[in-house]
Amino acid sequence: MTINEPTTQERADLLVMLAKHRHFLRFTTRDLTDEQAGQRTTASELCLGGLIKHVTAVERNWVNTIVDGPSAMPDFTELTEEDYARRADEFRMLPGETLEGVLAAYDEVARRTDGLVDTLPDLDALLPLPKAPWFQETHWSVRRVFLHIIAETSQHAGHADIIREALDGSKTMG
Repeated sequence: MTINEPTTQERADLLVMLAKHRHFLRFTTRDLTDEQAGQRTTASELCLGGLIKHVTAVERNWVNTIVDGPSAMPDFTELTEEDYARRADEFRMLPGETLEGVLAAYDEVARRTDGLVDTLPDLDALLPLPKAPWFQETHWSVRRVFLHIIAETSQHAGHADIIREALDGSKTMG
């Protein structure tokens, strides 16, 4: 991955951390077939391909919200059972999906995010949050959104490491 030279050290740090945790998440899928990427190995519904799909969707939603405002995300307090069923598809490999396709979509979103990290005029700009029971605040800075994407990626990279180890004993580190 090539990263353009960012305008500030802070932006460079954000880009390095994004790249690091994306690498760990992607690395859990090395040398896997599509079938293995869709396999559940723990009591949860999670699979490696599904985790990457989820992280891609989350990152895409946040980037769209930065660019287009809070209307880019749904009002989470009004989701229907049908909406939740569609969201559940983010966590699994669906028929016809490939690991290569999932990773390509992730790369595309990552490039868009990285471009914003490097070019947005003000990381302190406040972004109204969508309605959701898990948000206590009404606004986050754009910087905090990028930190949230890093945290989300890191958390799911850890989940992916457990799933991969249960699949075939491979680990991200160690």
